[in-house]
Amino acid sequence: MDSAPAALRFAADASLSPRPTPPGGELLRLYTMTEKRTTLILILIVAALYVLDQVTKWLVVFNFAEPHLFFLDVVPVVTDCSLFNFNLVRAHNQGVAFGMGDGTVWAPFVFLGVQIAALVALVVFYRRGFFHSRLLKAAWVCILAGVLGNMTDRLLQGFWLKGAETLSFFENFANGYVVDFLDFSFPWLKTQMFPNGYHWPAFNVADSCVCIAAGLFLIASFLEPKQNPEKDAQ
Repeated sequence: MDSAPAALRFAADASLSPRPTPPGGELLRLYTMTEKRTTLILILIVAALYVLDQVTKWLVVFNFAEPHLFFLDVVPVVTDCSLFNFNLVRAHNQGVAFGMGDGTVWAPFVFLGVQIAALVALVVFYRRGFFHSRLLKAAWVCILAGVLGNMTDRLLQGFWLKGAETLSFFENFANGYVVDFLDFSFPWLKTQMFPNGYHWPAFNVADSCVCIAAGLFLIASFLEPKQNPEKDAQ
């Protein structure tokens, strides 16, 4: 007599009880949680590198005189060393690496556009899983921090130059530049152009991050890529 109600209660309890997650779905869920945690950590590292870059640049801007032609405000740090000499300077660069495009009218606009495009591409490729290995993720962190740091300079630094208050918004924006302050020279590397030793163009923390990223990308290109756990779980 009670078998039918008992069967109904059993069926109801079974429908309410949680069903076991398939092994593939569980692996995908764990992978997604790990990726979210990893992404948060990477963003925090990017933020730390970005803050380091901006703090060092603004310290230079507020404590060094603006460069005038080829005259720079120089603070010697390492001198009379046979391997290298190191100075702190304040150099303005409207171009890119090694000063290419510096001083041209188009440089602030073109290179800012390139940096914005690079920033969008980095975010899109990361979301698509291109930076799947630890090495590639480290490269992504460095290049993202570098792009953000120098892009901020191009957007803001022109408004802090002397006489900026008398210029229009467009003119100040056109005067945007990247702050370079790390200055190295190598006395032992003498050439016809550098009889006193090769002088490396001044750079900053963001430039260093980009160079490190390039090296990591190069190393990663020689390593066999690991399989993507997300694809294995599907």
